[in-house]
Amino acid sequence: MLSKSLFIVAVAAAQIFNINTLQAQEDVKITTIPVAKNIYMLSGKGGNIGLYTGEDGTFVIDDQFAPLTEKIMAAIKAAGGDTPRFLLNTHFHGDHTGGNENIGNKGVTIVAHDNVRKRLVTGYSIEAFNMNVEPAKKVALPTLTFSKDMHFHINNDSVRAIHVANAHTDGDSFVHFEKANVVHAGDLFFNGFYPFIDAAHGGSLKGTIAGVDAILAITDSKSKIIPGHGALADKAQLQAYRDMLDTAYSRLLKLKNQGVSVEDAIKQAPLADLEDPWGTVMFNSDRWIKVIYPAVF
Repeated sequence: MLSKSLFIVAVAAAQIFNINTLQAQEDVKITTIPVAKNIYMLSGKGGNIGLYTGEDGTFVIDDQFAPLTEKIMAAIKAAGGDTPRFLLNTHFHGDHTGGNENIGNKGVTIVAHDNVRKRLVTGYSIEAFNMNVEPAKKVALPTLTFSKDMHFHINNDSVRAIHVANAHTDGDSFVHFEKANVVHAGDLFFNGFYPFIDAAHGGSLKGTIAGVDAILAITDSKSKIIPGHGALADKAQLQAYRDMLDTAYSRLLKLKNQGVSVEDAIKQAPLADLEDPWGTVMFNSDRWIKVIYPAVF
C-alpha cells in the first residue's frame, strides 16, 4: 500500500502518465504549435509529439495515449501531414508509446532504441506510481531499432535520433533536425519543473545531466527545443533546467555519500531554494527527493 506521500506523488504523476477515464479522453484537446517550416509540436495529454511533414512523408515523434490516436491523426492532417511514414519513440513510457498499436495498425514503421523494444516486449512496472503495463502486442513494437543513433534523410533535412545512455530511462533518444535547428528532447527535458527519472529502468540523474549536455552542445540561441513535457523552449530555458539538475545532483550526492537516508535528506530540505519554480507543477521538492534519491548515481 502506498504511503500518503507516495500516493500524492502517484496522483500528480498520473496526470502525465495515465488517461483512464472516458471523461478524461473526451476533455483532451490536441494543440498544434508551429516550431519551424513543416515542423510542429502537438500537445495534449502525456508527452509532447513532434510532427514533420513534407513530400517524402510524415515523420512523427511519440504518440501519447491510445484513446487519443484519432484526435492526433486529425491534428496531423490539419497541419498538412498524412498517415506517418515513420513513428519514432523517444523511450518506452506509455505516455509516449500508448498509441503505438493504433498507429502500427495503419502500417506505420515504428523506430526506437533497442531497449525501448525490450521494455515493450516484456512489459514493465513503475512501483512509485503503482503502475503495471502489460507486454505490447506485436504491431505496437518497433520494427527498426538502433543502439547508438540513426539518420533519416527525409523532406530535405537530415533528422538524427541520438541515444543517451542511462538518463530518464535506459533507452532514451533525442531527435535533431539538423537543417531546421530543432531538437525534440523527449523526457530528458521537463521544461520548467522537476522531472521524473525512472531509476528502476536504468535512469539516473547524472545520466540525465549528460543527456542535456549533449543537446546543449548542438544547439544555439536560435534553436527551438521541444521538451518531453512543458512548453516549447529555447536553449536558455534548457540551460536553466540543466543548472537546476546539477545543483540538485551535487547536494543529493553529498548526502548519499554521507549515508543519509532519504527520509533524513528530506528533513534537511536541501532543495528549498529550488522550490519556486521547479517544485510547483508535478513534484514539490520533498516529493521529488523521495522519487529521485535512488536515481542520483
